[in-house]
Parts: sequence; structure tokens; C-alpha cells
Amino acid sequence: MVSFWRNWKYKNLTILALSILIAIFLSKFEAFHSFLLNLGGLGYLGAFIAGILFVSTFTVATGTIILLVLAEQLSAVEMGIIAGLGAVVGDLTIFRFIKNSLVQELIFVYNHIAGKDLSLVLKSKYFGWTLPVIGALLIASPLPDEIGVSLMGISQMKTGKFILISFVLNSTGIFLIVSASNFFKP
Repeated sequence: MVSFWRNWKYKNLTILALSILIAIFLSKFEAFHSFLLNLGGLGYLGAFIAGILFVSTFTVATGTIILLVLAEQLSAVEMGIIAGLGAVVGDLTIFRFIKNSLVQELIFVYNHIAGKDLSLVLKSKYFGWTLPVIGALLIASPLPDEIGVSLMGISQMKTGKFILISFVLNSTGIFLIVSASNFFKP
């Protein structure tokens, strides 16, 4: 089994599929939901964890709820910064996964299925600047970050630049959501 895994070409795609299945499985348990919602009582640590949860499709709703619970006790600016740092951790995890090897696996799969060389598209001058811009817009939106982070990872953006962009966009987005929640309280 170990030698099979070592020689398996699609390790990252397999891990991605398994992580999606685990997230779906965990989402079915009420105890898991209760645990996540209780993170709102942890103050700034809860804001950091909520920031990590805020970036994923499977946890964005829970992360947002935790942030809104914390908005009743903590400053919107402080939450934006701290949850923004947490969001960078979540985004960086996705970014490193995409940038390091998932892209190569996807190209290999695409080339074998479609019979075309995707690397020509990845190296074009238009591809180099449009993907990071579209990715940044998606990260700045209240939508989950996976697609935007993936576009930035595919474009081979430098990690330091990505961290800065992710922090600024996520902190701003979280700050705006938390601030808006203060205006729309019942």
C-alpha cells in the first residue's frame, strides 16, 4: 500500500477529494456545529479561527456566524486584522497546495484527456496578468476564496506578494461585513 501511494501520480487530487468528503461528513454532525459556534466565546483567538474558516466553501457560513457573534463584543478594526491573519493562514494553505503540485497534476490529467498542451495557455502574456486580477476580485468578494486563490496559484504568483494581497483583501472584507452587521442589528 505504501509503495502504491508513493508511485501514485494523483496524490494531491486524491487528498483534495478526500478532504471534500471529510468536510461533507463532518458537516452532518450537530456536535461539530456546536463546537464551531462556541469558538465565538474565545475572543481574539475565536476571531483568528473564524478567519481561517471564512475562506473555505465548506466553512464560510460557520466562520461568518462566529465573526458576527464576536462583532457584538470586539472592535471591527481589531477583528478585521486578526481574522484577516487567520484568513491568510487558510488562503496560504490552499495557495501552497495549488502552487506546489496540484497544477502539474491537473495539466497531466488535462493533456491525457483532451490531448492538448495546456502549458502554452499558462505561459501566455494575457494569462499572466488576468488570473491574479480575477483571483483578487474573488478573494475581495464575500464568496469563498478557493477559486480566487487557485487562480493566483496557477499564475505562479510569488508567495510573499500573495500573503500581502490576501491579508489586505480579507481584512477589508471581514471589516466591512462586521461593520455592516453593527448597522443591521434587530
